Amino acid sequence: MVYINQVIKYFAENYIEILATIAGIIYLIFSIRGKMLLWFFGLITSLLYVYVFFVSKIYADMGINIYYVIISIYGWIHWASNRDEKKETLPYSRLKKKQIWVLTAVTIIFFFIIAYILKKYTDSDVVVFDALTTAGSITATWMLARKIIEHWIIWVFVDAISIGLYIYKDLYPTVLLFIFYTVLAVVGYFEWLKLWRTQENL
Repeated sequence: MVYINQVIKYFAENYIEILATIAGIIYLIFSIRGKMLLWFFGLITSLLYVYVFFVSKIYADMGINIYYVIISIYGWIHWASNRDEKKETLPYSRLKKKQIWVLTAVTIIFFFIIAYILKKYTDSDVVVFDALTTAGSITATWMLARKIIEHWIIWVFVDAISIGLYIYKDLYPTVLLFIFYTVLAVVGYFEWLKLWRTQENL
């Protein structure tokens, strides 16, 4: 009975994080399948995590979720307005060599800017890892909005690093979500690669 009461208390105190975790899993499923509904659930997940990360003092991750809210709206509009006439969806694409250099440089710049802001203006005790995962997330989400297959590779590294960060912050439902994210990011890469090959053969 005591254990049940503890579980109930935990759910009552962490229901926003739990809802965010559930929405995040649904988002990832639609993302792997390349379905436009991913943007709706991404929007819901991001709004909830703005609150969760603010309370946990993971400020860069809070900021990235504000960015996710904006990019979810942008991605939804971009996918809807750039549909292939036959497939009724935005075509899959591969990362070009020039984009690799540009996105790498942009990610590094974002990392240093975010780390500086966190160190100077917040009480964050996870500056490096918070800035690293946030910078990588900005790049990966932009690539997702453009339906670039290689965004999954970035997510594998970002999600794996995030697991350690959230364990440190005792955000255990989110730890489970990001374990799920890391595994499915690998699945998502190969699934999108298969869909791209099918697309190219039509």
